[in-house]
Amino acid sequence: MADIIIAFPKLDDAKNLRKLLIRNGYAVNMVCDSGSQIVEAVNRLDGGIVISGYRFSDMHYTEINDYLPKGFQMLLLASPAKLAECDCIRLVTLAMPFKVQDLLNTLEMMMVQYNRWYKKQKTKARSENDRKVLMAAKELLMERNQMTEDEAHHYIQKLSMDSSTALVETAEMLLELNGKEWDV
Repeated sequence: MADIIIAFPKLDDAKNLRKLLIRNGYAVNMVCDSGSQIVEAVNRLDGGIVISGYRFSDMHYTEINDYLPKGFQMLLLASPAKLAECDCIRLVTLAMPFKVQDLLNTLEMMMVQYNRWYKKQKTKARSENDRKVLMAAKELLMERNQMTEDEAHHYIQKLSMDSSTALVETAEMLLELNGKEWDV
């Protein structure tokens, strides 16, 4: 689940919103009342959602949104008049006062987007790791058996098919059997 940070110029408003979200099954990581607190918090986390008011004593929502690292989304809660003025690219908005169900539906939509992004990031990292393991196994075969890279790859493929194991798992077993450490 995405980390949630709630930020409003009035700390009591942020705390009330936190209570509402907790009652509806969401975990809130932090409540704050300044832009600098938001920036500090997002730099310590991997990704999530910032539920924010329009203006703080030290920053405007646009500045905060610009500081958000990859993996963070902003949900801006403001009056319809303020939202009409805002540059709503790269953020989600909800007019205040809002219905609780509208907030929950919006937050759920943002959670789905975050989860898709997070899965994609994990897959990229895993794929890079898999490539490194496979390359290490091929290098081992090339070094010890004087194979070309192509021959080493086909050898690992054949072992994989014969043993009914995944290609990367076969490469890992080859490395382990030969006492070779691989750096991933």
